[in-house]
Amino acid sequence: MDKVRNVFEAILKYGHDEDFYPDAPESFEPTAAPAGSPEKIEILRSRVELGLPLWHDEDRVDYSGLIGAIRPRE
Repeated sequence: MDKVRNVFEAILKYGHDEDFYPDAPESFEPTAAPAGSPEKIEILRSRVELGLPLWHDEDRVDYSGLIGAIRPRE
């Protein structure tokens, strides 16, 4: 196997990473964590570490049913 010397040679030889989409095993489950929450960020980080797709078709897409914190006026 030829050794590549930099990222540009690797792209020329193997193609762009934009074409890569990881396979999701049957155990891949959606999350109900809202976007931007610490829980959702942790789930996304974990998915990357495990080589899973970032998004599941059934991940939460809205904020319905959530109750936000209310800050009293000063």
